[in-house]
Amino acid sequence: MMPESHPHPHAGAVLASTSSRRSLSLGSSISQSFRQMDTEDPFARSQSEHEHRDDEENLRWAALEKLPTYDRMRQGILRRALDQQQESGGGGVEIVDIHKLAAGDGGRALLERLFQDDSERFLRRLRDRIDMVGIELPTVEVRYEQLTVEADVITAGRALPTLWNAATNFLQGLIGRFGSSNKRNITILKNVNGILKPSRMTLLLGPPSSGKSTLMRALAGKLDKNLKVSGSITYCGHPISEFYPERTSAYVGQYDLHNAEMTVRETLDFSRRCLGIGARYEMITELARRERDAGIKPDPEIDAFMKATAVQGQETNIITDLTLKVLGLDICADVIIGDEMIRGISGGQKKRVTTGEMLTGPATALFMDEISTGLDSSSTFQIVKFMRHLVHVMNETVMISLLQPPPETYNLFDDIILLSEGYIVYHGPRENILEFFESVGFRCPDRKGVADFLQEVTSKKDQQQYWYLDQEQYHYVSVPDFAERFKSFHACQQMQKELQIPFEKSKTHPAALTTKKYGLSSWESLKAVMSREQLLMKRNSFIYIFKVTVLIILAFVSMTVFLRTKMPHGQIADGTKFFGALTFGLITIMFNGFAELQLTIKKLPVFYKHRDFLFFPAWTFGVANILLKVPISLVESVVWVVLTYYVMGFAPAAGRFFRQFIAFFATHQMAMALFRFLGAVLKTMVVANTFGMFVLLIIFIFGGFVIRRNDIKPWWIWGYWASPMMYSQNAISINEFLASRWAIPNNDTTIDAPTVGKAILKSKGLFTEEWGFWLSIGALIGFIILFNSLYLWALTYLSPSSGSNALVSEGEDDVNEIALKERSRDARSEDEISQVVYGDLGTNGATNTLVQSRVTLPFQPLSLCFNHVNYYVDMPAEMKEQGFTESRLQLLSDISGAFRPGVLTALVGVSGAGKTTLMDVLAGRKTSGAIEGDITLSGYPKKQETFARISGYCEQTDIHSPNVTVFESITYSAWLRLSSDIDDGTKKMFVEEVMALVELDVLCDALVGLPGVSGLSTEQRKRLTIAVELVANPSIIFMDEPTSGLDARAAAIVMRTVRNTVNTGRTVVCTIHQPSIDIFESFDELLLLKRGGQVIYAGELGRHSHKLVEYFEVRYLFLCV
Repeated sequence: MMPESHPHPHAGAVLASTSSRRSLSLGSSISQSFRQMDTEDPFARSQSEHEHRDDEENLRWAALEKLPTYDRMRQGILRRALDQQQESGGGGVEIVDIHKLAAGDGGRALLERLFQDDSERFLRRLRDRIDMVGIELPTVEVRYEQLTVEADVITAGRALPTLWNAATNFLQGLIGRFGSSNKRNITILKNVNGILKPSRMTLLLGPPSSGKSTLMRALAGKLDKNLKVSGSITYCGHPISEFYPERTSAYVGQYDLHNAEMTVRETLDFSRRCLGIGARYEMITELARRERDAGIKPDPEIDAFMKATAVQGQETNIITDLTLKVLGLDICADVIIGDEMIRGISGGQKKRVTTGEMLTGPATALFMDEISTGLDSSSTFQIVKFMRHLVHVMNETVMISLLQPPPETYNLFDDIILLSEGYIVYHGPRENILEFFESVGFRCPDRKGVADFLQEVTSKKDQQQYWYLDQEQYHYVSVPDFAERFKSFHACQQMQKELQIPFEKSKTHPAALTTKKYGLSSWESLKAVMSREQLLMKRNSFIYIFKVTVLIILAFVSMTVFLRTKMPHGQIADGTKFFGALTFGLITIMFNGFAELQLTIKKLPVFYKHRDFLFFPAWTFGVANILLKVPISLVESVVWVVLTYYVMGFAPAAGRFFRQFIAFFATHQMAMALFRFLGAVLKTMVVANTFGMFVLLIIFIFGGFVIRRNDIKPWWIWGYWASPMMYSQNAISINEFLASRWAIPNNDTTIDAPTVGKAILKSKGLFTEEWGFWLSIGALIGFIILFNSLYLWALTYLSPSSGSNALVSEGEDDVNEIALKERSRDARSEDEISQVVYGDLGTNGATNTLVQSRVTLPFQPLSLCFNHVNYYVDMPAEMKEQGFTESRLQLLSDISGAFRPGVLTALVGVSGAGKTTLMDVLAGRKTSGAIEGDITLSGYPKKQETFARISGYCEQTDIHSPNVTVFESITYSAWLRLSSDIDDGTKKMFVEEVMALVELDVLCDALVGLPGVSGLSTEQRKRLTIAVELVANPSIIFMDEPTSGLDARAAAIVMRTVRNTVNTGRTVVCTIHQPSIDIFESFDELLLLKRGGQVIYAGELGRHSHKLVEYFEVRYLFLCV
């Protein structure tokens, strides 16, 4: 997809760089002539130097053209800067190794010279070079006709995975194979049609649950296998069964699933490496051949850049640097991504990393689902603007779904698709969409964003306000009615005519559709995955160091318990102590492999994403993890055996020492393989830990120590032979008790064995011959192969956990009505949802009594004032390496302000301005760094111990327990945080009211689930986060981007909730990104920050934000349009 596959020299750039060099040469010549009183003409000298450099460049280029194709693609010519010429004493040009250029700092410097913050000009130069020799770029046209997607959902409320429900669903599933089932069919997409054309950028709009993600995933070939799909999807006339849509197109998902320990650059480098270069190498080779035949000399810098993008398999590449620059991630390129427990980049930056992962690949069709979540309006505009240039210059096909696009971003798109309740309400040019809705009777108000209007006009609750036909009475126009009326609209009729004309397959570019499953060969994929897993092990080195430390401590404990001076040998009774010491070591080694269960599960979400997007074959991930854990087993086995063997007094023979090491090593490998397999199958931490301990218990019971073989009943003896621990027990016991020191004749007539050692083995039910050791080692190797093979099978064929299914009430006949009830409640006024009534003023006029219509919980209104607040952190090591000498980095600079009860304050600024940092400082959440300034609470110095009890904080990241329901999450917060003086009935009523305020009551029994894997959607999680804090009844509430990830209507619901909360007398502060006009003007005051943590504006907004507008127009002479 990236520009790497396209080029051309732009005369302006060459002239500009030439002019710059001429100026430098000119200045040098004049100064020298004045010093030496030389009469040489400086202009003539400069001209001669320029001509000499051009001659040198031409000679080098001619030599390069004579090289074989392979060598020519590995070399390029670059002009040297003036200072480099003086240092080297050489000419003005040099031949560079493209492989070193692509992966080094030279490539970044080249990119800086080419890009110069003008993406369109940069792409034009690439495209012009291609057009000059008549090479056709691959393009993709995507068509979908009569596309219908259906899903089965469980009725009767048994979708929650309780023990009873799981058993009932299992039985009903068996019965359903022979009779009726309790599942109901829900149609997600209903007979939709459309065309996505090259060089056209399409915006997909729609409320939550409208089917946007389903449509995108269907077009990208990434639908769940359990969904029923009918209709046709074609790329350039070819059905998706004829190629790999996952490689031909790129799907950017809603959820940010990344390895928290990797940096931004490392993440993008890995995705670029796995996705490959597509047909870039072949295209550039053909481009160079045609230029040579036509006698065309390309711009050396453009030539070097394009060759660098065609280098495959490198750990880093210039494409990564281009992606970082385009997405504004270059400032955090070497910062780890982080997660809920590891501090890393911001939520908006994570969203851009998710986008960048797919942009690094060669796909020419892009489906981007809600890529603006957490981004400010400026960042969103810049990213979409680059995508527009990419589409128009490089003929790409792009569909982007946005929740709250600001007007300037909305205007960048060529086509609009409006999807609601599974119907396409509109699909056509952006210029005609308002015309369509006016033909139906609805008009967008002047002070309303078109995108917000489109997402609300189909809603039963919000539709009436846009009716403009005064001569006709308003009547509700349902979504099916909109879809039916669109069929007679001219844009739809034109699209239908185009759909009736089949796409000519013969016109498909050979490189447009990808028929190769993976971007790299199997060996290269294994190397890439191995390199990443090795990096992750290095970043998680504390885990392995801690495991070894624990092992050393346990070894010292066991050494003191089983000290050799207290371990006599020679009698059968003495063997019991040695047998116990060996078993203790065996149990320790097996338990040390248990951590592999959690480590495997932690990696699964990112693995499933990469596997399903065809980054690499699943087996490469499994094999890499298996091979990299072999040294861990070696180290832990060596540590245990070396520390304990001679101190405990085991058989003093080198052969016996190494055989015990082999037994422990095989046991550790077997344990790790077992727990890796269980983690890959069970997938969730709670279930895996529970079942893993149960499996370990069974293995121990049948391992030969707890119950001897002679004591096991015949019907359970299979468990003994199936226990891996039994073979480990045999191996280490045979190795010890068949040593020469135990070869003393046996005097115990009750045991038929010639020696004491064999008598001990026989009494324990173990093998008594030397062959038993190697048989046991062979069995352990067999278990290792078996468990690892099952692990690879699970990685390859098992799907991610799907979580809970949708809940549908029984007896509901109309599916559309069900969807409508899930999406929005019956129309009712704001006052019905939460009515706030102001009591009469007292006689002194000083007190207001706020009474809620449902539940009133007492709280103390408080104001928060801060004066000259500064915040410093230690200077990052990366910045010190770049030459910064200061010891501290200032993130907040002299910020003053106040947040008052009953006043809703917006904290606004571009990404990196310090909004979240300021809130964290005021809320007392910063545990590091230096804070200066005064923070008071209603005039009193703020004490964090008490402040935490009367404040709430809604984080940007929605962190919830995945295995509880929405109602349980909110109730848990209420019972822990509300005062014990409030009775349970009042608490429950308050919980129900808060759920109604954020419209979560219809989802009260839905499982929260894991983000991107199961459970609630993004906007539902955001509302749950707010509800969990609101239910604590705080006096001051901080909300970090409460509307990020929400569509216009959901954001309006949240802001209505926030507004009602403010009206009760609470103090509420919100950071906000991409606010619509309606949302922005729902705030009372604004605190505007710029980069560096400095205040630009602090004060009231006024009606229609007139005070803010007047301030900027008067002070900065900006005109608001």
